[in-house]
Amino acid sequence: MAVYRERYILQGLGEISPEMEKDLDLAYDLCEALNEEFPCEECGKCCHQELITVLPEEVDRVSSAANIPLGEFMSSYVAVTGDGRIMLLKTNPCAFLNKDHRCSIWKSRPQICKDFPYMVSTFMSRVYLAIVNKDADILEMIDYMDESWPCTMKIKGCISERVDEARKIRESQIR
Repeated sequence: MAVYRERYILQGLGEISPEMEKDLDLAYDLCEALNEEFPCEECGKCCHQELITVLPEEVDRVSSAANIPLGEFMSSYVAVTGDGRIMLLKTNPCAFLNKDHRCSIWKSRPQICKDFPYMVSTFMSRVYLAIVNKDADILEMIDYMDESWPCTMKIKGCISERVDEARKIRESQIR
């Protein structure tokens, strides 16, 4: 199983070729730029996702921030999946979302929450595919995104242009 940047699992691949890694880097850089340019507005909409992952190294920090003893956190708030991921059980909304739609553990929230929506594999993989396939329409590829979210509207307003720029960079690297 191939892993990109020690955190993104590329299912079905045994390894990442140097050429593919360059293309992945373009997608990563594009997504990272979006993440920096459009910080979270704390609207609370993404806190209704069903699949919120907690990394093993985050468990103590999240349970402490939530003021939940570690044993109770592990038995009542998370489940370990067959592939070893630790998933929050209390989602839709997240157990740590306050009534004012603010995160009660904001400074200690899991990495997936910090990364959403720009740096998560679902979005990044589509950006990658759009970069390497000049006929791909990135807006069609991300039509799963809820248009009522502030971040979605920002992404859709600039993503086509940025994918085109990344394609040009890719072309110049191939020559």
